[in-house]
Amino acid sequence: MNSNPRVVCYLRVSTDDQSVDSQRAQLKEYCERRDWTRVGWFQDAASGAIRNRGALNVMMDEVREGKVDIVLVWKIDRLARSLNHLAQIIIELHTYKVALVCPSQGIDTTDSNPCAQFQINILAAVAQFEKELITERVNAGINAAKQRGVRLGRPSKADQYLDKVIALVAQGHNAAEISRTLKIPYSSAAEAVRDVRAYQKCKI
Repeated sequence: MNSNPRVVCYLRVSTDDQSVDSQRAQLKEYCERRDWTRVGWFQDAASGAIRNRGALNVMMDEVREGKVDIVLVWKIDRLARSLNHLAQIIIELHTYKVALVCPSQGIDTTDSNPCAQFQINILAAVAQFEKELITERVNAGINAAKQRGVRLGRPSKADQYLDKVIALVAQGHNAAEISRTLKIPYSSAAEAVRDVRAYQKCKI
């Protein structure tokens, strides 16, 4: 990585009423400490649960186009909506040789940090663990409901894809995305997603 890397700062608040001023000031001061002068800014006002955030998508497009060396964000929860989402982002950043730095949490995957690869591996492992736990809980809830005689709704084409639907819901995908991914009707995908989410709360 060169001595004057191309840095992009990502800022996010949950609603339009909140301010990114604090995040911006902290990241600006951090860039000055590290003598980073080639800095761009991306900002979203959206819930962490919303998959499609405009500025995040544009930033990731620049990552894929090779225009970025470092993504700088004050806290991980500003960047990713879940650990699994974080893992997806980290994989892409790693693929395009882009470092992730979160000053408030001691995360720094730049070449200057000897623990960079270790941090990447830990974050990815924790994300995979979360995904497996969610899938296991959903499966257990559905099985328990079936044993109690609970009907999971009318049979649909999505039934044969139940395991895949569970995994996709665990990753944060919505019904429209699942419909496109599995190539099934939106109505079937929406029904399957409703069943999975309902039985996530089932008592085992």
